[in-house]
Amino acid sequence: MEKAYKLLFNTEESDDLYVYCCGLSQTEAHHSFGPALKPHFMIHFVLSGKGSFTIGGKKYPLTEGYGFLIVPDELAYYVADDKDPWTYVWVGFGGRRAQEIVSQLGLSLQQPIFKSDKSKEIYDLVKDMMDHNTFSVEDALRRNGNLSLFLSLIASGMSVTPKSDSGSNNDYVTRAQAYVRSNYCNPIKVTDIANYVCINRSYLYTLFERNLGISPQQYLTSYRIAKAVELLQLTELPIESISISCGYSDPLVFSKAFKLEKGISPSVYRKTLPKSDRAGSKEHLLQVEKLIEERHMESNDPN
Repeated sequence: MEKAYKLLFNTEESDDLYVYCCGLSQTEAHHSFGPALKPHFMIHFVLSGKGSFTIGGKKYPLTEGYGFLIVPDELAYYVADDKDPWTYVWVGFGGRRAQEIVSQLGLSLQQPIFKSDKSKEIYDLVKDMMDHNTFSVEDALRRNGNLSLFLSLIASGMSVTPKSDSGSNNDYVTRAQAYVRSNYCNPIKVTDIANYVCINRSYLYTLFERNLGISPQQYLTSYRIAKAVELLQLTELPIESISISCGYSDPLVFSKAFKLEKGISPSVYRKTLPKSDRAGSKEHLLQVEKLIEERHMESNDPN
């Protein structure tokens, strides 16, 4: 037998991430579930006591502070200890991003176990989900928000396990490149990139060299200079403004980086641009201004 409080919710399968169910159980000795399948992800977290969890042909003895993942459509079995039965909370969830987020946590059928020292915070979040149990928009948003916080607590206590480094689509490299594309205009450093993707700087360096053949610093610099070239070609902005726009607070540092990349300074590069290119850019801007003026006149025409 068990003393359990659980809730099931109607959900939209199209949502990115949603709570399917949640609950709290205080079990008795030998209380078990399964072997059975679940159609969605479920995470159980042990608040006290002991038990064991079996999935994928492997058995995991667990105690307070540990949690386990049930993968959709995989036979799972768990049973309370005969002398010190466990008490646990659980959350079932799904959505379009569920698999992606679980993978980012480092959890899988092969690695379904995690440890966290955030027991009270995890319990409080699940309890709040249960307290806000109506089908109102307010409660649904609150539960799903708590789900994100619940997963973030799990993530905060887990060490990062490097994924496969083969191929040019390595997840860490891809995320690092996206971070650079979004933040090249800010004074970011390689350390900031490594912190964002949650790996150390030396491992990030290894991945970039292996996948792209260049270092993270070289990638960041090359991307910034490529953007600077665009601004030099398409605008009449001062060199100092282009420098700031590409993440360099010091124009001299920018000019030095530009010269190392292109062989000439930004000002010399601008002078070498064909006049027709710059004239064409100006002509295009004049056409845009003329069109705006015509539309403005039309909108003010009383006829």
